Amino acid sequence: MIPKQVFLTKGVGRHKEYLQSFELALRNAGIQACNIVTVSSILPPGCEIITKEQGLKSLHPGEITFAVMSKNSVKEPLRQIAASIGMAMPSSKDSYGYLSEHHSYG
Repeated sequence: MIPKQVFLTKGVGRHKEYLQSFELALRNAGIQACNIVTVSSILPPGCEIITKEQGLKSLHPGEITFAVMSKNSVKEPLRQIAASIGMAMPSSKDSYGYLSEHHSYG
């Protein structure tokens, strides 16, 4: 199960309940119909980066979808937070790269 393609997406959800805000973020990212399984951060050798639109078209409702996910949440009004993914691409297609999760508070 080595991925041949990868795409990036993002989503934001705001709600007083954590679970509902997470659902809203998944909807905002376009991946709400997937069964998401988080994985560690290795980008396989030769993995092609495709557009979000191409990636979403390739997914099917209920499909197990592997994802490197960065998320953050708070219950403090007006608290600044961030969650992001960094990508380190190898210069050689024979080498693997990294996807790095980051979460911070302002």
